[in-house]
Amino acid sequence: MTQLMPYIDVCIANEEDADKVLGIKPENNDVESGKLNKVGYESVAKEICDRYGCRYVAITLRESYSASMNGWSGMLYSKEKVKAYFSRKYDIQIVDRVGGGDSFGVGLIYGLLTGKPCQDVIEFAVAASCLKHTIEGDYNRTTVADVENLLNNGGGGRVQR
Repeated sequence: MTQLMPYIDVCIANEEDADKVLGIKPENNDVESGKLNKVGYESVAKEICDRYGCRYVAITLRESYSASMNGWSGMLYSKEKVKAYFSRKYDIQIVDRVGGGDSFGVGLIYGLLTGKPCQDVIEFAVAASCLKHTIEGDYNRTTVADVENLLNNGGGGRVQR
């Protein structure tokens, strides 16, 4: 994978990907404890951009309270702006995790292609993925309007159906 990385504009990863695939690990982070170190993730993303030339690095941030209850958020790092953008956190009752990462990726790509500002891009990607976690099966049956509704009306970070 490291040989392919110089060809990547947008890298989507999580802490395990960065560590196991690229050998880049966030400092002072223990995913099993449920505590996240945002500074560590920002440094991982910056290192990926600096080392491989990616324009953006997006990382999903899962806080496992239990097997079926998680905190869900994300980070988008922009090499151009030299800045990390963190989404709001959603506390979700998981129905099905399958497809959650794909929904995050699609939401991220949608946000970037439609020219949204970086903060809006990561908010949209996390909300799309959050909604998918509440749907059985591997297909996210939500629409752009559903995602925007969660963003506009889910101010407390709770998924409402």
